[in-house]
Amino acid sequence: MLKNLSIRNYALIESLDLEFSPGLTTITGETGAGKSIMLGALSMLMGGRADSKVISDGNAKCSVEALFTDVDPTLRSFVEEHGIDWSEPEPGVAEITIRRQIAPSGRSKVYVNDTAVTLQTLSLLAANLIDIHSQRANTRINDASMRLDIIDALAANAELRADYRRVFDEYVEVRRRIARRKKEMQELAENLDFMRFQLEQLDRLAPKTGELSEIERRYDLLSDADDIRDRLAAIIGLLDDNGTGASSRIAEAAGVASKIDIEALIPGFDRENVKPIAERLADVLIEVRDICDTVETAHSAVDSDPEMLSRLSDRMNLYYETVKRFRVKEADELVGLRESLRAQVNAVTLGDEALPALEQEGKRLAHLLKQRADALTESRRKAAAGFSKSVCDTARPLGLPNINFEAVVLPRKLSATGQDEVEFLCSFNKNGTPQPVSAIASGGEVSRLMLSMKAIVAHHINLPTIIFDEVDTGVSGEIADKMGDMMRDMGLRMQVVTITHLPQVAAKGKTHFKVYKSDEAMRTVTHVRQLTVEERIREIAGMISGSDVSEAALEAARQLLTLDT
Repeated sequence: MLKNLSIRNYALIESLDLEFSPGLTTITGETGAGKSIMLGALSMLMGGRADSKVISDGNAKCSVEALFTDVDPTLRSFVEEHGIDWSEPEPGVAEITIRRQIAPSGRSKVYVNDTAVTLQTLSLLAANLIDIHSQRANTRINDASMRLDIIDALAANAELRADYRRVFDEYVEVRRRIARRKKEMQELAENLDFMRFQLEQLDRLAPKTGELSEIERRYDLLSDADDIRDRLAAIIGLLDDNGTGASSRIAEAAGVASKIDIEALIPGFDRENVKPIAERLADVLIEVRDICDTVETAHSAVDSDPEMLSRLSDRMNLYYETVKRFRVKEADELVGLRESLRAQVNAVTLGDEALPALEQEGKRLAHLLKQRADALTESRRKAAAGFSKSVCDTARPLGLPNINFEAVVLPRKLSATGQDEVEFLCSFNKNGTPQPVSAIASGGEVSRLMLSMKAIVAHHINLPTIIFDEVDTGVSGEIADKMGDMMRDMGLRMQVVTITHLPQVAAKGKTHFKVYKSDEAMRTVTHVRQLTVEERIREIAGMISGSDVSEAALEAARQLLTLDT
């Protein structure tokens, strides 16, 4: 609800701070006192046109700020999606502060919870916070999505609509996947010859994981075969038993050592834990001869095979060319690429396996979606019929005896909300042809119709704060009293603010503000103040009798307030 409203330097308003209460608030004042100025400031706060002409003091900026409390929690996702902080001073109790400033140059700035936003964001958000209802503007009821939401609320379709939306989202996703797959298949078909050419190249190579690394290793060995054989022969010459090699020298040293007790010459030698020198030399001799055997085996294995070297070189170069041609980082990637190309060629030539399954799932979901849509349509038609009757029954006592109102559910293309659109048709004349409410010229009759509709809807849907701007113009007596009762009843479920000239309506308010002007030294200024009980009596009495307030008018005002307290 609207908690606080502050206006600075706007038209005739120099400075204004108002605190609103729940329920019905009435605003009265003489014609020209500035009630429309307040609405103009609120309209600007909702995203309406801003002009530097509204600035009363051209040397200062104009500012309008409003605090909304108990904000509908469903707005949280919208707020956060637009980069605005969600404010909850108390757990579960959200607040939104909107501030709009107009510089003397005409430049406008908008802030929501101290975050700068665009006018479009402001308009979308404000439409969920305030609904200004006047003879000149009934915007929300002319919104097709709002009309559908009204009928769904009356039909208690929340669960049915959510179930439909779930199936709709699944259906849309499957259709997207089908379309994407068909596009992929078409592109594959267009590139079939090129893919076959690529596959032939890869088939010619027939790559295997790790093959290139092995080829490079073998190639390096064969390329250096002669040099390796010479090096291995040198090792054999240094180690063998030909009399000069290490084996012969170690064997000779071991023989000599066996004839001398070398360890006895070493003070403190640990005979239990350390082998004698002769034994250690014998172990070394065994290890050296084993190494020599290994080197001789390797020497025999090394073979300079020019033919094999040539084959390895050709295979290796083919790998290099293919890697470069297909622009892959590693040769092993060619293995997966080959399999992928083969699968794509087979999908085009032999038929895609995934597409038929997707299309079958799409048919299943389409059938299920139509069932859900039909259930929604049936529910909406029942609710629309009941709503049509309720609106007529509610509006006729308001001076519309010949009203014919119809909420019509019309077919449309399947969408996220179903297969329906809702149109509100109305005629105020006997035997008249109902026309769309949005096409009917605004006036007192339309205002009473809108009041009736919103009074019914207020029982079922979370409407924002509603401001009625002189919707009771042209009525009086019993009709005025009924309109006031209707607004007061709405105020039991939501916040309602009404600007009125009728004492019957003014007396229904829980809170009463008066708008008035005063002439100051250099200018005329509009003021607004909340009335006490005694001030309300005098204000309502003045609305009954005019400027000369009689005792009878005062008594009538007291009676009105007593009856409506």
